Amino acid sequence: MSNLLLRRQAARIFRAALRAADPAGAVARYLKRRDYTRYRNVYVIGAGKAGATMAQAAERALGRSIAAGLVNVKDGHTARLRRIELNECGHPVPDERGAAGARRIAEMAAAAGKGDLVLCLISGGASALMPLPAAPITLEEKQAVTRLLLASGADIHEINTVRKHISGIKGGQLARLAAPAAVEALLLSDVIGDDIGVIGSGPAAPDASTFGEAAEILRRYGISERVPRAVRERIERGERGEIAETPKPGDALFARVRNTVVGGNRLALEAARLEARRLGFHTLVLASAVQGETREVARMHAAMAREVADSGQPVKPPACLITGGETTVTIRGGGLGGRNQEFVLAAALDIAGMALTVVFSAGTDGTDGPTDAAGAVADGETLRRNPEARRYLDGNDSYHYFEGLGDLVKTGPTGTNVMDVRILLIGA
Repeated sequence: MSNLLLRRQAARIFRAALRAADPAGAVARYLKRRDYTRYRNVYVIGAGKAGATMAQAAERALGRSIAAGLVNVKDGHTARLRRIELNECGHPVPDERGAAGARRIAEMAAAAGKGDLVLCLISGGASALMPLPAAPITLEEKQAVTRLLLASGADIHEINTVRKHISGIKGGQLARLAAPAAVEALLLSDVIGDDIGVIGSGPAAPDASTFGEAAEILRRYGISERVPRAVRERIERGERGEIAETPKPGDALFARVRNTVVGGNRLALEAARLEARRLGFHTLVLASAVQGETREVARMHAAMAREVADSGQPVKPPACLITGGETTVTIRGGGLGGRNQEFVLAAALDIAGMALTVVFSAGTDGTDGPTDAAGAVADGETLRRNPEARRYLDGNDSYHYFEGLGDLVKTGPTGTNVMDVRILLIGA
């Protein structure tokens, strides 16, 4: 064994996870089991990084039954379609193209009648890609809130709670617009626990969160006085009961709404496990719901690698430990990076000097933060090649650290998004 071989094997294991997370197959399998001939018109709407791939599968399955369609996707995440229009937008910070597409999506849903079906395709990134600020909040004000939340360390559940309550489409409000048409939402999960109310901020799902909880999140992270006045005033008015809440569980409108999770992180991790076993590793999938501060999670993973190397527990080398989920980064510096690159950089500090040890982490969507990389890879010799790892980590500049070493993981757009896959390999 060598570090180079282990790096190549980690990449193969990750590619197996990506193949299993293919959203086109997931959508096709689901639609094949359903009968849509009873509907007068089928309208396909949605948003997300996997939106193009999901829309392709919908077109193949439903063909001429589709009367019209529009799906908001991230820049570059496109495909050739005939009946469904793809609208490229900004992510992770929403832009005017996304807002224009969201308005058209809302109009399409509202135009559907009782004999129609609204097929809603939602995948990771949908919250930012389908922005429809509740009046009088402007897109610029919503962008400011998104930046503050992303930089605060708030997790995806907290971010989406706030987003729902300053939106005209999220938190079940798309289903409200589509009534009395039937609504079928197919969800590719990118959130811990596959909560349908959190995936894409739950545009067709009942919303158990409240204005009061949104206000508490802003206070908890110390940004209540930093968000734009229109945002603060709307949330405060909602907290006082002056603005109608998002549709809640038990609302009669959901009698004609179905939300189905067609794919997620667990399926990807299981495929990674099988590939690692095929390559000869003693393999454990430790968790699919890892969350928390990225640097702390990285230190925990590095400690597990040391335990495997030192004692052979919980598995003997050659070993592969796999986790999934999505961590958060509290931004302290002005550098460039993402949670996967920061994870690998933080772990590299703790595995420095370890023989035959590789850490690999990447986002299944092919992008990590505002970069063109999916993640990064490091081994026990990484710090010897560039001892300045701590300085780069302190500046949240993991991208430039790994760029200089040639250790960025670049896949390009993958057409899927089921959170992150982290791989630890400890050789014999």
